[in-house]
Amino acid sequence: MIFLIAIIQGIVEGLTEFLPISSTGHLILTGHLLGFTDERAKTFEIVIQLAAILAVVTLYFHRFLRFIPTSNNNKLKGFNGIHGLQTLLITTLPAVIAGFILHDFVKEKLFAPMTVALGLFVGGIILILFERFVPKAKSKNLDEITKKQALGIGVAQIFSIWPGVSRAASTIVGGSFLKLDRSTAVEYSFFAAVPVMVGATTLDLAKNMDVLKASDIPLFIIGLVTSYVTAIIAITYFLKFVKNHSLAIFGYYRIILAIIVVVVLVV
Repeated sequence: MIFLIAIIQGIVEGLTEFLPISSTGHLILTGHLLGFTDERAKTFEIVIQLAAILAVVTLYFHRFLRFIPTSNNNKLKGFNGIHGLQTLLITTLPAVIAGFILHDFVKEKLFAPMTVALGLFVGGIILILFERFVPKAKSKNLDEITKKQALGIGVAQIFSIWPGVSRAASTIVGGSFLKLDRSTAVEYSFFAAVPVMVGATTLDLAKNMDVLKASDIPLFIIGLVTSYVTAIIAITYFLKFVKNHSLAIFGYYRIILAIIVVVVLVV
């Protein structure tokens, strides 16, 4: 049964990590439905995000090679070499600092269905409304992202510390209001996820090594493999979807799911 849970949670993580619907929120909700809610489960939910990171690196491997600070890459303008690494660092620092400060509070107080429902509901309303007010895009590819935009996106990511808000949604909405076109904002959310998720996973493992046992290794491997395969599929199709569709559909989904969660909890 525990391995089936790992497969289910891996699929949930892979499908939702890069969609603006909150992977953490979905993992918390499915974890409660499956009775998988102890400290090991909370660490499992964070660690399997590593598979989603690997999925991004796999799909954008040649793009990641351009971050290596060689003489040729450093001569390239935009999201390359040292300049590209600096851009990612600027985006990463706000959420990492906030996550380090609030880590224990978030895991103890906010990893619960009702707080997830609140994050889903508020984020859903924002997704429905944001395309009506978003300014005209000026940056239409990754190489046009400025340091100021990178910092603004980093600040927006702080809100995703609340389970249910969604890191992807925060990055996409924040990037769009900072005049990135939607496809560029979505792609940048993939890259911005890597350092943030590596930092969050490392911090969580460091704090919870005493909770894990050698017998948990198969559980984590199954979750990681399942998440990786599912994330590859999700990233590929999400990029195609956003080019021709509004993100409002995800907003309505979030609101409906939030209402269902509240009704189930209250009734």
